[in-house]
Amino acid sequence: MFGNFGAVHDIGDVIGLLLNLLAIAIFIRAILSWVAPDPTNPLVQILDQITEPILGPLRQVIPRIGMIDISPLVAIILLSFLGQLVAQSI
Repeated sequence: MFGNFGAVHDIGDVIGLLLNLLAIAIFIRAILSWVAPDPTNPLVQILDQITEPILGPLRQVIPRIGMIDISPLVAIILLSFLGQLVAQSI
């Protein structure tokens, strides 16, 4: 899922790397949400700034399942799919 970070040879690899890093940031944010992190923590603020442009619109479309927000899961799947499309087209 998180790809090969050692091989960056062309623009497709760079895009793939950025998509993988974004998926990792979303995963970390989802895990941190389980422990109610301090919103003033710089790491939490950076993760929010990086991931909210993707998660915010998804939350408007994808309803919660009870108390569970599945938008991070959907975002990671979409990023993985997009990364595969980029890798195949370039």
